[in-house]
Amino acid sequence: MRASIEVADIFRAAGAAYRRVHAGHMSLPQLKVMSAVENCRTAALGGHVEACEDCGQRRIAYNSCRNRHCPKCQGAAARTWLCEREADLLPVGYFHVVFTLPAEVADIAFQNKAAVYDLLFKAASETMLTIAADRKHLGARIGITAVLHTWGSAMTHHPHVHMIVPGGGITPDGSRWVSARPAFLLPVRLLGKLFRRLFLARLVALHDAGRLGFFGTLAHLAERQAFLRLLSPVRKKRWVVYAKAPFAGPEAVLAYLSRYTHRVAISNRRLITFDETGIIFRYKDYRCDGADRQQIMTLAIEEFIRRFLLHVLPRGFHRIRHYGLLAGSARKTSLALARELLDVAPPVDDGKPGEPDDFRLPCPCCGGRMIVIEMFERWKQPRGPPDQTTPNRETAS
Repeated sequence: MRASIEVADIFRAAGAAYRRVHAGHMSLPQLKVMSAVENCRTAALGGHVEACEDCGQRRIAYNSCRNRHCPKCQGAAARTWLCEREADLLPVGYFHVVFTLPAEVADIAFQNKAAVYDLLFKAASETMLTIAADRKHLGARIGITAVLHTWGSAMTHHPHVHMIVPGGGITPDGSRWVSARPAFLLPVRLLGKLFRRLFLARLVALHDAGRLGFFGTLAHLAERQAFLRLLSPVRKKRWVVYAKAPFAGPEAVLAYLSRYTHRVAISNRRLITFDETGIIFRYKDYRCDGADRQQIMTLAIEEFIRRFLLHVLPRGFHRIRHYGLLAGSARKTSLALARELLDVAPPVDDGKPGEPDDFRLPCPCCGGRMIVIEMFERWKQPRGPPDQTTPNRETAS
């Protein structure tokens, strides 16, 4: 079923006015995201006609924009990605670790997204790999799947990296698997200290190399001494690294990944009402516990759009990355060795390409299987008589 309110509805109603007011101050990626979300699953992108094999009921299914920032397009992308990752799972506990940038650095990151987000990935992953390799802790090479999120629940700028880490790793000589303790992977205080040192040293190096730019209220940071003064108190504060207890089995890992890997700043299901006075949506206040954590917020339309666009990533930036045992070049070899050391059978591969799952919604009339009977191009309409066709915006091509 289609959500009663969508981000696309807000963009269609107020996007043109927002672009006029902010002309010259929006990036090309932001403009492209707005256009993609507005046109997603509409005649602007073309589509196809489906018919029920049993009763003949027909409906229109418009094409998806497939933009990674679109709230409606991430479900299919997540399913495809998860199918590819399922064979990588090992029969061990998996931990969830989160590295977060302090607010002072987050402001710098916002004006230098590509450079600082990339540094966040590198510093966090190197921290994990370094501490895990230390014999005083795990003494092994671990695997990491890392996902960048740049938002808090209220869509404010809050850059952090979520990591899914198997509970153990392979010794440097490749002779055995070292298992982590049941509810403990690595000491979080030590992780925080090393993460802080690595990140700040390399952030200063980026500044010295002229790879950081500043504007507006941060323009003075282009001067090196002002930049170092800003970082001085940040060097002394504790950088918190959050670690959860391990998941209960591989199925729980996949369920978690399906929620996090392809998430966007806000999902359509969190939207409650939308009119000229503003937008009301649900969010979580993590300072509260229990039922009080679920809160309601109202934002003016312009502020809602501004916050959504805060999280548009630079073109070509990879927000899901793999390290250690799961790094692309060595993943298959490392996983094969891990399974051998754990004495578990490798996943069955019959050599046949897998059949893609059919995620097409069933017939709304009888529940039968729908098949494609006609394709139509952008801004065109199908040839079938409209009285026999039910538009369905929730079916993506």
